[in-house]
Amino acid sequence: MKNNILRFALAASLVLNFTILATAGYRYYAQSRLWVSPFGTAMQKDKFLFEELSLQPEQLRAMKNKAIPFRAEIDRRRREIDAKRKELVTLLRDQNPDKKAIDGTIRKISEKQEEMQRKIADHMLEIKSSLDAGQQRKFFELIERNMAGGGQMPCPSHQCPK
Repeated sequence: MKNNILRFALAASLVLNFTILATAGYRYYAQSRLWVSPFGTAMQKDKFLFEELSLQPEQLRAMKNKAIPFRAEIDRRRREIDAKRKELVTLLRDQNPDKKAIDGTIRKISEKQEEMQRKIADHMLEIKSSLDAGQQRKFFELIERNMAGGGQMPCPSHQCPK
């Protein structure tokens, strides 16, 4: 009787552990396939916002070639901002917080966010210049629609919606 209870407990523990491991693996896999656009919208990494436009194949290819390094640059900048935010929290936790250091870190976060916003605007202007008038109108409608649904500040790439 005692052995049966131990066997049942072991089997239940194994099932529970496997379930937790499978769930964690699935969530990691699902999250790793997402990218947060500059407008705060989570989307598949292999999808691009401009794919919803009526583009010629050569336009689509050229935009993808520009978008891939742009995404990498934006992700790098987001990681820098995340690091500065963590630094800020560390400064705030100190027993005797250094107000000048806190202000300096806030200033650096703001500067990095401004740099990122300028990079996004430059990228949008570059895309706009390669579109005709009708495509430009659709492009900005698409951006407005995504901005309205995405909020003001996109989540860090490692904390995207799950």
